[in-house]
Amino acid sequence: MLSTLPADSGLPSRSAAARDAWWRDAVIYQVYVRSFLDSTGDGIGDLAGVRAGLPYLRKLGVDGIWLSPFYPSPQHDHGYDVADYCGVDPVYGDLAEFDRLMADARRLGLRVLLDIVPNHCSSEHPWFREALAAAPGSAARSRFHFAPGRGPDGAEPPNNWRAMFGGPAWSRTTGPDGTPGEWYLHLFTPEQPDLNWRDPAVGDDFEQILRFWLDRGVDGFRIDVAAGLFKHPELPDSDDPEADERARDAVNQLAWNQPEVHGVWRRWRAVCEEYTARDGHERLLVGEVSVPTAREHAEYVRPDELHQAFFFDLLSAPWDADAFRSTISEAMRDIAGTGSTVTWVLNNHDQVRTVTRYAGEPGVEGSGLGAARARAAALLMLALPGAAYVYQGEELGLPEVLDLPDEVLTDPIFRRTGSRKHVRDGCRVPLPWSGHASPFGFTQAADGARPWLPQPEWFAEHATDRALADTRSFWHLYRDGLQLRRSLPQLGDGTLRWLDAPPQVLAVVRGDGLVCAVNFGSEPVPAPVPGAPLLASGPCPDGVLPAATAAWWTGEFPAP
Repeated sequence: MLSTLPADSGLPSRSAAARDAWWRDAVIYQVYVRSFLDSTGDGIGDLAGVRAGLPYLRKLGVDGIWLSPFYPSPQHDHGYDVADYCGVDPVYGDLAEFDRLMADARRLGLRVLLDIVPNHCSSEHPWFREALAAAPGSAARSRFHFAPGRGPDGAEPPNNWRAMFGGPAWSRTTGPDGTPGEWYLHLFTPEQPDLNWRDPAVGDDFEQILRFWLDRGVDGFRIDVAAGLFKHPELPDSDDPEADERARDAVNQLAWNQPEVHGVWRRWRAVCEEYTARDGHERLLVGEVSVPTAREHAEYVRPDELHQAFFFDLLSAPWDADAFRSTISEAMRDIAGTGSTVTWVLNNHDQVRTVTRYAGEPGVEGSGLGAARARAAALLMLALPGAAYVYQGEELGLPEVLDLPDEVLTDPIFRRTGSRKHVRDGCRVPLPWSGHASPFGFTQAADGARPWLPQPEWFAEHATDRALADTRSFWHLYRDGLQLRRSLPQLGDGTLRWLDAPPQVLAVVRGDGLVCAVNFGSEPVPAPVPGAPLLASGPCPDGVLPAATAAWWTGEFPAP
């Protein structure tokens, strides 16, 4: 039996022209610039390294790249604390190098998205330095959330909010004479003060920032913390102050997902449409949107707002057929009426790597079972309708590095909490390109410099040169899946239907001509369709779908 998705959600739909846009089924590769490839020998990846790696990405078959922040920054959160939104940090290069990167990407047919951080800036940004030097109530301070403290001498924070990275969400200022002053809000670290989007000057400045980069030819923006920006105007106490230190479905609703944020995305969309009208090339806005429900998520991709928003529920779903099916069904149902497409992700720079996450045992880096499941999940994601984002290193099957010594950890979560529980450094270790020992071709380190995070010896097993030479590697699975996704009319944008399958097996029909099935169980099962598969994530004998394996079959699979 087949069931068809999606159903109409009642939200307004986009035009036919929008439904033909390039971004609807694009596969974008996330480049964490600091860890991609180092061209200077200082142990830190840079824009010239990204430029050198573009032919590799073209060969892989992705449609474009998303660059993590490379703006001038004191690097308290590796670029997500921006001190100048219209420049390049010298550690990564300069604007001339960025322009060369753009030219090479154009020549290779790769789109380029920039990571923009509108919720907060660096405490070293001129805006904030001016605010600290200004008096309470001044225009400079209105750009941020300054407030007097509570209790005797204002010694207590203005409210009970907690920061995402641990500790209070407020820090107190000190005057030139050492006198304690007002407090300022920071939902992440004290070095990342939150901007006050109720001040019109903030919105005006960010429009100019968008135009600066659009004028340099970028294809769009990945928007950090896109459900943030606005806070409850009265900044009241939260009934659940610890929410932001737990999980995304328990965020402080006073600090996130405020209705006014949608006006920002309408304004940004209008800017992008203005550029599109000039040359017919559609620019993309994709948001990091963490909200409690798929329905709320869909509100961010209404026709005049963001083009896309990352759907994180697939990433967080347990390895279970029913969980994956309900997650996919919910996403397809709630996105349907918007006219957008689901934007699937299995990993990013904030998450434990997929191979390790699927290993099933805490503290296990991941091989064997974790790798098999990660390969199957990747093939499923590439078969689903919509767009997909692939984090660098996933195409190599890189596991998480779990044994980094405390003294090399740089994640502000570790600095703020002293806990390794949510530390993100393990998924950010520089990529291995070649050879049998660190730095594995990542850097031609000078003067004894080493990669900014140490690479384990076992990275040799995942080096790019080895992956390209082994037709059974993760890399070839991704490359083959991407080639078929581009060539088969059944894949990419569109709808899906479910095919009845045994327990713990998920079977998806695309376009009446392709079936993707995944065995989430621990034992082989009969394949849901006869014949040899077109592509499989592992050995797949005719008529059998092994455990932790995904496969694609082509043929005629009409709806009943």
